[in-house]
Amino acid sequence: MTSLNPKKILLVHPLGYRAEAAGKDVSRLANIMPPLGLASIAAFLEKKGIDAAIIDSFAHPDSAFRIRDFLLSEKPSFIGLSCTTSSFLDGVLTAEQAKKTLPGIKTVFGGPHVSALKNQVLEDFPIIDFLVVGEGELTLADLIECEGRNLDPVKGIVYRGDENKVCFSGHRSERIDLDSLPFPAYEKLAGYPDTYKLPIFNYPKTPNTSCISSRGCPYACSYCDRSVFRRSFRYNSAEYLYQHLTYLKDRFGIKHINFYDDQFTFNRKRIDAFTKKLIDHPLDMTFNCAARAEHIDSELLRQMKSAGCWMISLGIETGDETLLKMHRQNADLQLLEEKIRLIHQAGIRTKGLLMMGLPGETEASIQKSMDYVFSLPIDDFNLAKFTPFPGSPVYEKIHEKGTFDEDWEKMDCMHFVFVPNGMTKERIEKLFYNFYQAHFMRPKVIFGYIAMLWRSPDSWIRFLKNLAGFFNFIRHRNRHGNAGQ
Repeated sequence: MTSLNPKKILLVHPLGYRAEAAGKDVSRLANIMPPLGLASIAAFLEKKGIDAAIIDSFAHPDSAFRIRDFLLSEKPSFIGLSCTTSSFLDGVLTAEQAKKTLPGIKTVFGGPHVSALKNQVLEDFPIIDFLVVGEGELTLADLIECEGRNLDPVKGIVYRGDENKVCFSGHRSERIDLDSLPFPAYEKLAGYPDTYKLPIFNYPKTPNTSCISSRGCPYACSYCDRSVFRRSFRYNSAEYLYQHLTYLKDRFGIKHINFYDDQFTFNRKRIDAFTKKLIDHPLDMTFNCAARAEHIDSELLRQMKSAGCWMISLGIETGDETLLKMHRQNADLQLLEEKIRLIHQAGIRTKGLLMMGLPGETEASIQKSMDYVFSLPIDDFNLAKFTPFPGSPVYEKIHEKGTFDEDWEKMDCMHFVFVPNGMTKERIEKLFYNFYQAHFMRPKVIFGYIAMLWRSPDSWIRFLKNLAGFFNFIRHRNRHGNAGQ
């Protein structure tokens, strides 16, 4: 058997579907986010003396040959794949090819999908050797240090024990101090930062990137999977955050950051200190973030604007308060409206995040969502197709709430795999198309996008370059819509 390097791992971010389809996927072209989790793990492993490389197949769909060549030349003992539900089966195919290319290599899977399903994954997919449940840094380091053999001390893994019995070693008791982590190994991402793209019209300047300054969420909404971080919520200090941005600017020339945190403003003291530092010691950078209505106020918004805040995203989910109360804590659409207007008054762009097809959704609730959203000064919005992910509270009894086709490859918020009781797939597709069409036909929205010619000129360049793809996307939506008439 080929001798493998025990202190070397290849980390892979799977594409999730056929490589030849990637160039036609408008949703992918419009938003290619760096795999920050893998970059963080790679930086941590390097600090521990473990050689970690990254191949991002989502950003580079033609990566199959790169993976094979790396395995043959570097001979790592492990290949690690971080998967969502929709990319998991593609990850399995990658693992199968890795075993054929380099017999003896150990396959390790992590991410929300396997953290939610745990033992079931190893029982159903013998090609997988280990699962990392929860955060990856400490657990993966321990697994590589013991070379995948003496597993008794390693917490946070699913593995095959005596007589091939699938075992879960239990959750780690300690939680990593985020300020103790090195900055993610962005330099290991081929083509960074130019390969990676924020959603069009969601940034003013390039180059730009995403950044995560916290882990977890203190809330427990029905539709959110908390399998990785569970109910914990931790965040970097204001000082660490400022140093992180300074590093991104000095090393890569980054001009705009999208903070990919669930609750960026939850700790007001942290954001107050961070924004004051940006005001007192400017970096000439702008940023986006996500927030909940409960954790913003007019004073903080004015300060965030002065510090460079360009856009805030808020999870509206639905404009039907009765439906919202079924799925979310502190459902208060009046408060949300007040805070959206405060954001607008502060001169910050607002993006509304909504879902269609939640359990309990009706045509009346969809109309309420349209009426609510269109009454607000929202500059942009994203309407996702509700998907019941493993690990979310609603997943456990989802079959009682409607029709659920658990096709993992389609569980990406771009397909109606779940249809609520009382509705049909054809009709909800039609209503989804109508919602988007009504939004983009409004004069204020049209003028807002025209204004992006000078506020975000790179977005218009990207839009025009991929115009054919966008029109194909619209025609595809139109066919679905007409089918429901």
